[in-house]
Amino acid sequence: MTDLIDIAGQFARIHGGEPIRVSHWRLQDAGGFARCHDTHSGEPGSPTYLIVPGRLSGVMDAVEAAPYARFLLDRHAQGATLASNCGGAFVLAATGLLSGRPATTHWMFANAFRERFPDVLLDPDKIVIEDGDIITAGGLMAWTDLGLKLVDRLFGPTVVVETGRFLLVDPAGREQRHYSSFSPRMTHGDEPILKVQHWLQAKGARAVSVADMAAQAGMEERTFLRRFKAATGLKPTEYSQHLRIGKARELLEFTRRPVEQIAWTVGYEDAAAFRKLFHRIIGLSPGDYRQRFGVGRGEVAAAA
Repeated sequence: MTDLIDIAGQFARIHGGEPIRVSHWRLQDAGGFARCHDTHSGEPGSPTYLIVPGRLSGVMDAVEAAPYARFLLDRHAQGATLASNCGGAFVLAATGLLSGRPATTHWMFANAFRERFPDVLLDPDKIVIEDGDIITAGGLMAWTDLGLKLVDRLFGPTVVVETGRFLLVDPAGREQRHYSSFSPRMTHGDEPILKVQHWLQAKGARAVSVADMAAQAGMEERTFLRRFKAATGLKPTEYSQHLRIGKARELLEFTRRPVEQIAWTVGYEDAAAFRKLFHRIIGLSPGDYRQRFGVGRGEVAAAA
């Protein structure tokens, strides 16, 4: 991120702009935060943007996040815009500032995030959500998208395009749902619903009605619908759709089967309806998805 901002500053200078100060802040053993890196060392001033990064060791729990949240709250009160990347959203949410506001995080953390911060309007399909004084970015490498958002605010769209071209980063058009896999809630503790989830996974959710699911759970249909939605966050039909589309993605990535055949394989006789549903869930048409993520398969022939 430091290099990205520096590169953007160099392009900005060509257009008469000024480079941006970048500093790194660290929690001190004695408490409080201090700069541990500074491109303009010794100069006065406070940051106008504060970014909470992700990390490979996992998200912070409430205790570890507390001093960072207090620091962020203090800076926000002084006018700073706050941003996060990946699991850094957990620290940002610990401030309480995300309550009732849209945000994103890595799609693998979505269920854990919702459990800890149910009042946040989480949308893990998005790579970046820009909400005025709060900006959140999704997966670990979404820092590039976040960085270009900041460059746009600091230097404008011309420098964004030049910086993206230099770094070989697409400045627009990505969504996290293009990459994420369906990650259903499985830790809700409702054993009959969990039994149905495992059953659906084994069947691929094909040709399964709500009545069949309710019977598998041993419940009256209305009760099953209520408990399934409470446990998984999805209606049974929506859950089945996600499972089917997940299988379709796999077939699009690793086979050359026609889209119509794939639609039939995952339980959709109407290929047009399948294409519409696929686009709604994934954000790409089946053809575009295959073009972007399909694995090229050569043919090896042996002559005797």
